[in-house]
Amino acid sequence: MKVAAFSGSARKDGNTAILIGHVFRELEKEGVETELFQLAGKEIRGCMACYKCWGKKNQRCTNEKDVVNDYIAVMLEVEGIILASPTYFTDVSSEMKALIDRVGMVSRANENMFKRKVGAAVSVQRRGGAIHAFDTMNHFFLSGQMIIPGSSYWNFGVGREIGEVEKDEEGLQTMKQLGQNMAWTLKKLYG
Repeated sequence: MKVAAFSGSARKDGNTAILIGHVFRELEKEGVETELFQLAGKEIRGCMACYKCWGKKNQRCTNEKDVVNDYIAVMLEVEGIILASPTYFTDVSSEMKALIDRVGMVSRANENMFKRKVGAAVSVQRRGGAIHAFDTMNHFFLSGQMIIPGSSYWNFGVGREIGEVEKDEEGLQTMKQLGQNMAWTLKKLYG
């Protein structure tokens, strides 16, 4: 079994990637393979609403100018997907939103191609707004008929400067529990 995580942070190896790392440690303890993809430095355009994916139904976006089709291929191969984003003006980063819109449209055009995969959202906040970002990512999973494991609290951490999130003990405990619950869910579904 494998889980791929997509960090929507503009900062490579920032607080968002750090929290994903805490989830990954728990998954790896349970024998789940993991891989991180960081959107930092990648130019990802939003959906153009051309609806060509609905006509072609080939599990690909017709916009071939960025990494989105590579990420779709990864998502198709794995059993679990983590979407993670910092909170920008009470929502996900623009890169994460573009990824959600494009991948979500292709998925819907192809009979909800991620149906029954396990999905988890993680958000990071400096002060507030993480719940809305968390909801945005979870709506992607829910509208695609995916399975979402819970945790001991909402899946977010608090921190602004890189590494600050390591001081958020409750956030780290939440990530640990998320990793354990995600591993359990994966084993029940695919084990």
